[in-house]
Amino acid sequence: MPEHTPPNTASAAASAAAGAARGDIGRRIAQRRGELGLTRQETAERAGTVPSYLQYLEEQSTATPGTGVLIRLADALETTVTTLRGGDADLPPGVGRAAGHPELVELSTEECRARLSTHGVGRLAMSTPAGPIVVPVNYSVVDDAVTFRTAPDSAPAAAAGQQVAFEVDHIDEALSRGWSVLVRGRAREVTEPDAVRRLEERAYSGPWAGGERNTWVCIDLADITGRSITVR
Repeated sequence: MPEHTPPNTASAAASAAAGAARGDIGRRIAQRRGELGLTRQETAERAGTVPSYLQYLEEQSTATPGTGVLIRLADALETTVTTLRGGDADLPPGVGRAAGHPELVELSTEECRARLSTHGVGRLAMSTPAGPIVVPVNYSVVDDAVTFRTAPDSAPAAAAGQQVAFEVDHIDEALSRGWSVLVRGRAREVTEPDAVRRLEERAYSGPWAGGERNTWVCIDLADITGRSITVR
């Protein structure tokens, strides 16, 4: 059977429509496409395959593409086969070598806000009685503020009333480039019922950690800076 033809396209489509979970490789392909802003058609053309096969890979949890297909997809998506397979999932980002001619560029405020986007995972830096700490939090951007929900007795909740820093970044291992955005300001707890209701309605998702996390904290975007590493 040709590698670009799904074994059962109709069955795969039906499974996807029924909410079948996508496999790890499919999720990574779809995520990388989104990062690059590519459609399935564009990605398929780059990889020398057809959109229906790409859809099959992304939506069928049992899909196992061959090495040749993965090599072409990795090239089309400007990444590596190891990354698509999840071989670096337990490693810290940035283990690749620096590029030959990198250039550090300051990002404008508008570029910083665009990269901060509407939601994601960032790092909250704050002071504690035991010393400074940095903790990851799921965040949303609501009403021009970084917003996150946490447990009342957690370390992030103690940020309320403090001057803090909040950082997000992205590393492109394949091309040895990336960017970071830093927000600095005073964190504040949101308790007013209407304001809490608005955050509950507009926040993108709940904390990945789960549990009872009903304390809302906001950091206004008054001081936001960023840098990117590009390759000439």
